[in-house]
Amino acid sequence: MMKKIDHIGIAVKDLQDSLKVYGGIFGLKATSMEEVPERGARLVFLKIGDVKLELIEPYKPGEGPIGKFLEKRGEGLHHITFEVEDITGEMKALSAAGMELVDREPRKGAEGTLTGFLLPKSAHGVLIELKQYLDPSEPH
Repeated sequence: MMKKIDHIGIAVKDLQDSLKVYGGIFGLKATSMEEVPERGARLVFLKIGDVKLELIEPYKPGEGPIGKFLEKRGEGLHHITFEVEDITGEMKALSAAGMELVDREPRKGAEGTLTGFLLPKSAHGVLIELKQYLDPSEPH
C-alpha cells in the first residue's frame, strides 16, 4: 500500500544552475546531496512541506537513464515516488495486477533505500518509483 508521495524527481542539465532557482529564488533548503553511480547521476533533495523535490543531473550528457531522458525530452518532470512499507510485496502485487515494471527486483537507491520503477505506459505516461526506507527510525 502506498503510504505517501515521498518526492518528485526533476531531470536537470546542471545541478548548480537548478539550485539557484529552487534554492535561491524559491527559498527551498537542500537536505542532502548524493551520487548514485549505478544510475550515473548526482542528485539533491530539497524539502517543501512533507514532500521533497529531487533534482537529478547525469554524470555525462547523454549517458545513463537521466542523460538519455534529457536528450529525448529535455529538462522537467522525470518521476513521482511513492513511499511503501514492503517494496518487494508491492512490486509483486502491481505486476500481478498487470502493471509493467522496469525492475523485477528492488535495487539500491538514494537515502539508504530500496527502489523499483514502473514503466510510464502503465501509469498514463508517468514514471512511478516505489521507495522503501531500510531504517524506518530515520526521519524522511
